[in-house]
Amino acid sequence: MTNPDAPRPSGLPASIGRPATNALAAQGITSLEQVAGLTESELLALHGVGPKAVRLLGEALAAQGLEFGSRSTGD
Repeated sequence: MTNPDAPRPSGLPASIGRPATNALAAQGITSLEQVAGLTESELLALHGVGPKAVRLLGEALAAQGLEFGSRSTGD
């Protein structure tokens, strides 16, 4: 059952699950571009983000031509 009072950040795949989504949102991460700025280790250090969520995020990043740890410097 979905809680209408708890909107999901639209830039993250729903398949990662609510605990991972909430953990990322608590860090201000609401898009795949922001996820790409983190390493897999940094993601796994967040309470609520496990190996399955990291795998699914990696697949979503790859589909967008992004990868973990690809921080944009704005240059």
